[in-house]
Amino acid sequence: MAPVNKPFWNEKSFSEMTHDEWESLCDGCGLCCLHKLENADTGKVSYTNVACRLLNTENSRCKKYNKRKKLVPDCIILKPSDLDRFKWLPKTCAYRLIHEGKDLYDWHPLKSGSSLTVFEAGISVAGKVISERDAGNLEDHIIHFEWEDDE
Repeated sequence: MAPVNKPFWNEKSFSEMTHDEWESLCDGCGLCCLHKLENADTGKVSYTNVACRLLNTENSRCKKYNKRKKLVPDCIILKPSDLDRFKWLPKTCAYRLIHEGKDLYDWHPLKSGSSLTVFEAGISVAGKVISERDAGNLEDHIIHFEWEDDE
């Protein structure tokens, strides 16, 4: 009987992954591209429905992915060495899940084989957010996700 190969995210550490493997962990939900507000007293991070100006709000993809840091200096580029600092990542995020020793959700494209399952599962921000150019005061745009209830 041939051995069953485990998926690369269950076999490799982040530092062992190729660039393409690392990038493929992103499910394209767009949650990391939303503006967030942190309570200075409690450290609690609140999400808003306001997206970075580079996020295409209809498909939750960055319009200028390869130039994002140059165009938006505040853009945070996730790196394997920095994940301990990114506690604001949603609990649905593959980077956070794997870092915490958990498996990906069944709707993740690497498991489902389709990028559409992120939309079908209601995880994607596509069609649910506005651009920062149209937002005004961020505090007027705080939103709540069901998955925040068990954090």
